Amino acid sequence: MMDTIAAIATGQQVAAIGIVRMSGPQSIAIADRLFLPYGGGAMRDQPDRKLVFGKLQSTKGELLDIALCTISRGPGSYTGEDTAEFQCHGSPMLLQTLLRELFLLGARQAGPGEFTKRAFLNGRMDLSAAEAVIDLIDAESEEAVKNAAGQLGGAIHRKVERIYSELTDMSAHFHAVLDYPDEDIEEFEIGSYRQSLQNNLDELNALLKTFERGRLMNRGIPAAIIGLPNAGKSSLLNALLGYDRAIVTEIPGTTRDTVEERVSLGGVTLRLIDTAGIRRSEDPVEQLGVARSRQAAENAELVLAVVDASETYDADDAGLKEVLCAAEEAKHGIVVLSKADLPQRMSIPKLGVPVLAVSSRTGEGLEKLGETVAALFPSTEVPAGEILTNARQAEAVARAVQSMQRVMDELEAGLTPDIILTEVEGAMTALGELTGASIREDVTNRIFARFCVGK
Repeated sequence: MMDTIAAIATGQQVAAIGIVRMSGPQSIAIADRLFLPYGGGAMRDQPDRKLVFGKLQSTKGELLDIALCTISRGPGSYTGEDTAEFQCHGSPMLLQTLLRELFLLGARQAGPGEFTKRAFLNGRMDLSAAEAVIDLIDAESEEAVKNAAGQLGGAIHRKVERIYSELTDMSAHFHAVLDYPDEDIEEFEIGSYRQSLQNNLDELNALLKTFERGRLMNRGIPAAIIGLPNAGKSSLLNALLGYDRAIVTEIPGTTRDTVEERVSLGGVTLRLIDTAGIRRSEDPVEQLGVARSRQAAENAELVLAVVDASETYDADDAGLKEVLCAAEEAKHGIVVLSKADLPQRMSIPKLGVPVLAVSSRTGEGLEKLGETVAALFPSTEVPAGEILTNARQAEAVARAVQSMQRVMDELEAGLTPDIILTEVEGAMTALGELTGASIREDVTNRIFARFCVGK
């Protein structure tokens, strides 16, 4: 990596501050060409990580901005290379102009995630920490922020590294006895490692079980809003979002297809799915919408069954029964009595799920709804940073678990140490892929392609 990369690290919208950064061997020299500290001297004479006030100019000496600049020398920088960063006024045109000036002086456009990729390749962070960077950027809940920050701080690395180290010590002991039979080395007894191996297997199993929580935490919990036509489903969606996302009219059947949005409710990220009203219809388009409503309810982790309590229903109403039944049969369900600001004419039979009165117009009951959702999806007791958040991580841990389980089975069967240690090495390879100690280049490229440019 002998070239120097540059990118705009902030968004493309107008803002108070805009940041352009560089990484590579020419970063500081290029900064010297474009930035003149008001205190005199050059950026190369400044200490690392000190913000310097000065004039930012073009290669022709034209003033571009009054800005700040900071440099960091490798290997102690974020990327492990020499870096420079300009903090300017947040004009998108100014940032683009500055970027072109950097290109004229020999830098090139950085690819998605290339700064963090260089940090990984230069040993500044392991792969689980690098993946946590994009998780932190994408985090939509407090729990997701804390977990990503914990992974960035090395929580997964420390857990996996300890297991990897114990397996390495065991393997090294076996090979030392095998290769140096005349040396005074303690005799290798595979049985003496039984408890340690079992503990490692238990820890890996516990880590793997966190993936489902991590998946829902990052993507959001699928929550289907279902109900009869005109029950207030779209109004509830709009109230939770804080703006009019779905069309609301008094005409039944306005919603024909599912509408999906994310929202944080009670500190839990929900992937809300507003659905078509459930009823019999001769309209083939509406029939398709109703079918999708039922499918959304079946696939959801949470069903919000909306019932208009200002209306009266026949006790044998098939549609109402279906809506209430969907809430009770769901993994998690809540019955929402909508239009609580109107006189209530309906009483709900005793159900096995929470029943709440909510007014989308006044906001009454929304806070209680958030508290109920938080109770249904409590924060895990797993320490922040130790929750697996993507399928690649989970797949690597799953292979390590399989290898370790075979180790225990072979140990119980009394197989020879050389056979058992083959599976131990398989577990070590899988754990190496989790942290990036051993991973193919194409996999690495695919991981960092998820990142935004400038990070």
